[in-house]
Amino acid sequence: MEYHLDAILHTSFDDAVVQVTEALKTEGFGILTEIDMQAKFKEKLGVDFKKYKILGACNPTFGYKALLTEEMAGVMLPCNFVVTENEDGSILVGAVHPIASMMAIQNPALETLALEVTEKIRKIVNLLKS
Repeated sequence: MEYHLDAILHTSFDDAVVQVTEALKTEGFGILTEIDMQAKFKEKLGVDFKKYKILGACNPTFGYKALLTEEMAGVMLPCNFVVTENEDGSILVGAVHPIASMMAIQNPALETLALEVTEKIRKIVNLLKS
C-alpha cells in the first residue's frame, strides 16, 4: 500500500511551506510542529542536507476521536507533511497516508476515521496541485 500522497509545486521552498500551511487550514488542520531537518543535520552532525521540513499537522476533531477510539494511537499522530526541494528546483510535498499508518494498529474502529482523514488529506494535496 502507498504510504504517502504527494504533489509537486513550482514555487520557492518558503512559499511552498506557506501554501501547505494555508491548504491545511481549509480542512481544519493546523501545524503543531515544524522540524527543519537541514538545520538539525547541520547543527547535530555538521553535514549539509537539502531543504527539508517536516510539518506535524493535526485536525483536533480527528485527533480527539482517534485517541478516544485507541488511546495509544497518539504514537501515529500528528499527520506529517514533508516539504523538500528537488534537484531541479521543484518542491515535493508529501503527506502521510492515514490508512497505511492506522493499519498497523489493527483496530477496526479506526478504519472509518482513517478513511475520513485520508479524504481530507487528498483534498489538501489536490488543492496544492492546482
